[in-house]
Amino acid sequence: MNYGQVFDQAIDRLHSEGRYRVFIDIMRNKGSYPNARCFHGHNGPKPITVWCSNDYLAMGQHPKVIEAMESALHDVGAGSGGTRNIGGNTHFHIELEHELADLHDKEGALLFTSGYVSNDATLSTLAKLLPGCVIFSDELNHASMIAGIRNSGCEKRVFRHNDLEHLEELLAAEDEATPKLIAFESVYSMDGDVAPVHAICDLAEEYNALTYVDEVHAVGMYGARGGGITERDGAAHRIDIIEGTLGKAFGVMGGYIAADNRIIDCIRSYAPGFIFTTSLSPVLVAGVLAAVKHLKGSSEERDAQQANAAMLKAILHERGLPVLLSTTHIVPLMVGDPVRAKKISDILLAEYGVYVQPINFPTVPRGTERLRFTPGPAHTVEMMHQLGDALVEIWSRLDMELAQAA
Repeated sequence: MNYGQVFDQAIDRLHSEGRYRVFIDIMRNKGSYPNARCFHGHNGPKPITVWCSNDYLAMGQHPKVIEAMESALHDVGAGSGGTRNIGGNTHFHIELEHELADLHDKEGALLFTSGYVSNDATLSTLAKLLPGCVIFSDELNHASMIAGIRNSGCEKRVFRHNDLEHLEELLAAEDEATPKLIAFESVYSMDGDVAPVHAICDLAEEYNALTYVDEVHAVGMYGARGGGITERDGAAHRIDIIEGTLGKAFGVMGGYIAADNRIIDCIRSYAPGFIFTTSLSPVLVAGVLAAVKHLKGSSEERDAQQANAAMLKAILHERGLPVLLSTTHIVPLMVGDPVRAKKISDILLAEYGVYVQPINFPTVPRGTERLRFTPGPAHTVEMMHQLGDALVEIWSRLDMELAQAA
């Protein structure tokens, strides 16, 4: 076996399919997001505008968050010192779990090192605790949910995206006594569409299934206090487990679940992905704690972000660009070809100082490659018009069709 040749061929396949991943070399400018500096391909830093950050509300730049992290650093030091069970359970961790449980009106919450880990660890552990469990999974669920379901070793049924009839058909086909879990997302981040939460809960009640919702692209963003789509739609009390991230709207790092105390205790006590890993740095936890508390009482950031997302969709649509007019803060611009998506991204960065990452397979299905814009509260109208003009010029340069101007 020529191991090097195998690896070379694998990398060559990525290049030939136009989906070799290149990580941009940038540094954000504290206090002036979305402005940043790019160090790739030129001498010294070049000023750029970031259009694809998941720090949706720029809370990673918020003075309260930075102050809380600096204070924690000087109070307790950098790291947690161990797992939650052995030395790594600080008062910051306990306080943040109380705040997150309160955010979702649940009895308890549990912190993880990332949203990926929280999905993987929780779903795999839950199913192992329920003998014969069958998990019903939306076909567009995130890779971390798919990994958790796979690692559980249980039976799974994949239902067509947001298709209630198909979900009910699959539920009805199972024995009434079989433990069931319906796993879905509230906001799907590639198309920006929203799950019919109440209707899924109706089916869960009818067929005696647990419900698990991934709110990573919604927590902080929706609801009067940032509790996500389940808060906005008055459905949190109907969901058994709510999962979220601390690295998107809350601007720092980490993941969590919120549920009743029995479920929290089971995951805390049985999930290897929680038990055997060093806990989040208290510096990070202190920053998230400040972000969660702030967004519980402030809608200013949410309102500005929603207004800017709507405006950018309108500006791109008016120019005839193939933007998906989603109802959420996600602004997908469809390209349909991985090589062209990468080319457009490269031109935007090199010539216009605009950074947006191309989204290719396996993140999205082949033929639906896109650029995914996430305008934040601080993106200006002038920035949006400049972006629209740049895209029109590039579309023309690459002989790509524009729709008739709206």
